[in-house]
Formats: sequence, structure tokens, C-alpha cells
Amino acid sequence: MTDRIAVIGGGLGGLAAAVVLAARGHKVTLLEKNAWVGGKAAVLEEGGFRFDMGPTILTVPRVLRRILEEAGCDLDRELEMVRLEPQWRCFFDDGTVLDLSENIGTMAAELDRLAPGQQAGEGYRRFQAMSERLHGISERFFFWKSVEDLGDTLNFRNSLNTSTLSDVLALRMGSTVAGTIRGHVPDARAAQMLDHFTQYVGSSPYGSPAVLCAIAHMQTNDGVWYPTGGTRAVPAALERVARRLGVEIRTGTGVRRLQVEGGRVVAVETDGGERIPVSAAVSNMDSVRTYRELVGGKPAKRFGRRRSYEPACSGVVFYLGLDRGYDHLLHHDFVFSRDPEEEFDWIYKQGEPAPDPTCYIAAPARTEPGVAPQGGEALYVLVHTPYLRPRHDWNRMLPGYRRLVFDKLKRTAGLTDLEDRIRVEHVLTPQDIHDRYNVLNGAIYGLASHGRFMGAFKPGNRSRDVEGLYLAGGAAHPGPGMPMVLMSGWIAADSLDQDMRGRGQDGALRAVA
Repeated sequence: MTDRIAVIGGGLGGLAAAVVLAARGHKVTLLEKNAWVGGKAAVLEEGGFRFDMGPTILTVPRVLRRILEEAGCDLDRELEMVRLEPQWRCFFDDGTVLDLSENIGTMAAELDRLAPGQQAGEGYRRFQAMSERLHGISERFFFWKSVEDLGDTLNFRNSLNTSTLSDVLALRMGSTVAGTIRGHVPDARAAQMLDHFTQYVGSSPYGSPAVLCAIAHMQTNDGVWYPTGGTRAVPAALERVARRLGVEIRTGTGVRRLQVEGGRVVAVETDGGERIPVSAAVSNMDSVRTYRELVGGKPAKRFGRRRSYEPACSGVVFYLGLDRGYDHLLHHDFVFSRDPEEEFDWIYKQGEPAPDPTCYIAAPARTEPGVAPQGGEALYVLVHTPYLRPRHDWNRMLPGYRRLVFDKLKRTAGLTDLEDRIRVEHVLTPQDIHDRYNVLNGAIYGLASHGRFMGAFKPGNRSRDVEGLYLAGGAAHPGPGMPMVLMSGWIAADSLDQDMRGRGQDGALRAVA
């Protein structure tokens, strides 16, 4: 029996899994259908402008540090990173401009100035204390291990002591992110700013469980970082380390199916028809598509019956090379909708682009001037949209939506002469995202985190349906966003490694976690 492990997909989760597995002595082959590794963390260069095509915000860098330490590498030597403060600038439809600071005291004072007499600052302090508690609970019960449901987080026979019961109550199960935030910070502008932590997971704060409020403390505590060279520098560093460890990386090699015999993965078949015998496989492809397209049969049916998963939102991304930057922008900016309930209703319930959307802007030239010609800007504009429906034809829809988005940027963020400054323009639509990245219905963030009780749970990293199959990426536990996707790769690799070390004489994997 072979000792080779296949990693299917070279996104951040796949690269993290490959590094950890190779660092622990396994023979790893990584198969990537595109000509590059890094998945959505790709780069676009034209006319002296350089754009990060996918994620632009790096938080919780200690996850990446832990992965690199597995390989004996130091994050500070592999990557140069800049901590950004303020973290975001927020533009509101009423003309308010509000900066999000990582310093809780500074932010509380700013909120008191924004909403005098409402005790907004004290409410924000209480919100952050609650967020810190939720973050601690997540670290103890949810992170760094394969989790698919409540049974994976708690040993109900041994763990239900007074302390654990207190933690369970603190999860505020049955409450939403939006309701929890407004219970602490009633000012509509401040609440809308805090709502958007859930946009890291591509979900509506009105449908997501309150435990996701933990993201606020994770960002406040660990900071927002920019890797010099852009977020593309993260997969580049992981690729360098993986190659040093002996990982075989094969780009331009898609996977057609996983061969399963006796309920166990035994081989990977490439698009070109090559059969690669393996002892196990980590799929960094979308988890739903992994079962539907690579596995099929009874395992896919069992997976589908256990729980129905909804794709997270998609988006339209504009890459705009400007001959002059805008001095009033920060590195990260949010241009908020006039009515968040209306916006999220259109995107998540009606399944149509919002008529007045929130726009995220990255303007990285103020941190790294080399992303654009002198005095220019490599502007990145992301607008969340519904995941793809059969009725959506983005070739037809895009021109009108471009006008709507640009009007929003001019009206609310002061980019009044935007089109006069554009020298390079490219766009990525939900259809492009679906076709380019093997995601489900163009969903940028994998699976939605909706549901007041089970919304935080994604498919576990250790498959319950196929022995020797492990899942990584934004559509697997613990979910989307750069740190969580990286963590998913670590968990998949750690679970596989533990199982391999528990292998019996018959060659079958024995879970020892």
C-alpha cells in the first residue's frame, strides 16, 4: 500500500495541510487545476498596477505562525508584515465618517462622541468583553480540532461541569449577531460597523448565531495586518516552505474523481486520466462539490442527508488602476448601505443584488506605494451579491450594476471623479468566481453561517462518510476567512496524521483523536 497523500487544491487550506503533513514526515503530492497555487489569493498585474485578487485583510496571524513553526520556520523571517491602525474607515450615507480602532478605550471614546448620551462607549466595552469570552470558548471547544456538530465540541458525559455549563450559556444560542450587537450598541451606525465582522464569513448578521461575535475580539486583540507584497505573499511563503519540505506540487492538474474501495480512499484520478494511488486525501475543494463531483454514490447521499448547506454570498470585484489616489481613504474602507436590513434581505432572502449595497474598498498604495505607478492607486472594490442562481446572467447584469456601485462610491465615499482617474479596469463576477475557483455557486466564503443554533458548524475536517478523506478550506470547519481557512488545513493535516499513526495491521485507518 502506498504511503503517498494527495492534497486536492492548492488554496490556502491545501497549502497549510501540505506543509503540516510534510513537516510531520508524510510524502505529499499537491494537485492544483490552475497554473498557480494560492486559490483566491491570486494576483493581477497590468500597466504597473498590482492587485490582490481575493482576500485583502489578514487577521489572527498566530494561525499562520503555528503552521510555519511546524516546519521549523519563523513567520517574521518568512514574511514582512505591517500592522494597520486604524483598522478600517467607515463611510455612512448620512455623511458620518468613523474609524475603527483596535484600542478599545479609543473606540469607546469615539463612539461616545458619535452618539452622545447613549452610553455607546460603555456598551462597546461590554460587547468586547462578551466577544473575548466567546473567543475563549471557541479556542477551547471549537478551534484546532475536527468539528461538525455539538457532539464534537463537548463530551456530554465527562465535560458538563459547572464551568462548561456556564460556557454553553455564554454562547447565547438562539440569538443572532445583529440582535446581540444592538443589545450593546444601539446606535445604528456603530451597529452597522460591527455587523460587518460577519462579512468575513459571507453571511447575514440577522441570520448568523451570536457566537460569531467572537470575531470582533479576534480582530481587536490580534490586529489587522498587511503582508508586504500583498496577501499573495502568504501562499507564496507557504509554497516556498512546502517545496523545501519535499512536497510535490503539480499545477495545471485537475482532479476528476476520488477512487473509493471498501469505503476507503485508494486513489486520485486526474483530469488527464492518470491514476495516483494514495493512502489518504485532503480536499481543499468546496466540501459539497467534493462529495458531489469527486466522491458521488452512497457517501455523497449520506453527506447530503445529514444536513443541507447553503452557499455563502458571492460578489463582484472591481480592480481599478487609478492615476491618482484618494487621500481621504485608509488602507481598508467600508462604504455602508443606507439600510442594512434591506441590503441583507435582498442578498440573502430575495437572492438578488442589493439596490443600495455596502462596498468594501482596499487602497493599499498608502501602505505599499509600489502597487501602483507613482502617485497612483491599485483600488480594489468588493460588493457582496447573492450566490449564483440559474436566472443570473452577469454578462447582462454587470453594466447596470457597475453604474449603481460607482454612483454609490461617488455619493457616499466622495470618489466623485472616479471614472476620470481609471487607467486599468478589470472585474470578477460571481460566474467568474464559480468557474475559476471550484466553489459552490460562486460563493466566495464557502457555506453560509446561517441558523441561530447550528449556523457556526460546517462539514468536519475528518469525513464521516469516506475513510481517508479529509476536508479543508472555507467550506469546511472552522469556516471562511484567511485565518480560519489556514486553520482548516492544519486541522485536516493533524487529523490525518493522528489517524495514520493509529493505523491497524490491516491497513485501515484508526481514528485516535
